[in-house]
Amino acid sequence: MSKLWGGRFTKDTNELVDRLTSSIGFDQKLAEEDIQGSLAHVQMLSEQGIISGEEASLIRKGLIQVKEKMDRGELEYSEADEDIHMNIEKFLIDEIGPVGGKLHTGRSRNDQVATDMHLYLKKHTQTVIELIESVQGALLKQAEDHIYTMIPGYTHLQRAQPVSLAHHLLAYFWMLERDKERFLDSMKRVDLSPLGAGAMAGTTFPIDRKRTAEILGFSGVYPNSMDAVSDRDFILEFLSASSIMMMHISRLSEELVIWSSQEFNFIELDDAFCTGSSIMPQKKNPDVPELLRAKTGRVYGDLMGLLTVLKGLPLAYNKDMQEDKEGMFDTVETIEGSLGLLAPLIGSMNVNTDAMKKAVTTDYSNATDLADYLVKKGMPFREAHAVTGRIVLDAIQKGLVLLELDLNHLKEFSPLIESDVFEAVSPETVVGKRDSEGGTAFSEVEKQLSLAKEKLKLQEQG
Repeated sequence: MSKLWGGRFTKDTNELVDRLTSSIGFDQKLAEEDIQGSLAHVQMLSEQGIISGEEASLIRKGLIQVKEKMDRGELEYSEADEDIHMNIEKFLIDEIGPVGGKLHTGRSRNDQVATDMHLYLKKHTQTVIELIESVQGALLKQAEDHIYTMIPGYTHLQRAQPVSLAHHLLAYFWMLERDKERFLDSMKRVDLSPLGAGAMAGTTFPIDRKRTAEILGFSGVYPNSMDAVSDRDFILEFLSASSIMMMHISRLSEELVIWSSQEFNFIELDDAFCTGSSIMPQKKNPDVPELLRAKTGRVYGDLMGLLTVLKGLPLAYNKDMQEDKEGMFDTVETIEGSLGLLAPLIGSMNVNTDAMKKAVTTDYSNATDLADYLVKKGMPFREAHAVTGRIVLDAIQKGLVLLELDLNHLKEFSPLIESDVFEAVSPETVVGKRDSEGGTAFSEVEKQLSLAKEKLKLQEQG
């Protein structure tokens, strides 16, 4: 079959070259955006008098017919036509005849594909933002239900200080808030139109790039035609924001896996989000958070892959850049699927408050507060730290926790210790007194929760 660009060639393309260079197997995902861009382009061509109104009307009608066939699943894409742009142009010409060939006036596949990807990411970035907000909503609901539920806080995966469960969950709300802000900020770069940049140097036709940008809903155009077709930093930025977000999702997933283990027993995941074992009947495996944790590496790979493709390319367009799409598609599908599962996973999990309460009353995570107690009695902190360390060691050797030690025995370590020490180191006091801004005190958590709810509400309204 003759290529649409084959006039200069004397031989058919080698079959293996066709197979290597064809992108229709994956870039057909851009079919809707390609037709959207073409409809804007043909409208501009007509308004500028580059093609006649009659020709534009016929092309527009043909594109709509191609779109309708696409929606019905009636189109058969051809590897010989290489990519989505040439496939759709071929469908158009088949539909309306040679006049369909005028659609490509004043543009190149180079600016066409860049426009398609801008349109694609603009749409999906908005979807990702909405999905992030659904996860934030699930975290807020669980946090609201568990302001006064206490859980051990960990450093080095060792019990450190008790915290409100709501405080712990809200930490992920704010991580996701920053992720959302990164995606929102990236829209400034996504929301630019490359259409009309041509192959790399613009065109001799009197096109109006601002008009096509306006029709397509872009806020502006690339000021440099070579930059417009040769860089993919807007995709890299999306992949980078996605990687950071998946890192946060992976950290949360890790905790869900740990918390749902029999050793912790802090939560139980809903049966709908777990699987069983083919050999061990008792098993309830946290497959969803495990896979979310694993898919983080997949998104990292997409980012590193495109960074590596682009790092040595001279201006302007190079065929290497065909490798920009599969990773982008993969990341979009991965993060949308991950966020779509994470919201109901969090929303449906059951919190075992009894196990959490037992954990914070049978450990030494209140030791810092014993040291603080001694400081408030006048002892220098370093000395208080050492005294408390000796008390903890003594308690460990006796198989007791701090609240189980006898007052007279405690006085052997320091005469500053009085009967009020037991109230000072109770879990409720330990958590409730940490009322510095952003702390885990119940009063501060309630403020933080109100701030988070208001922020999410405002963004949903916006």
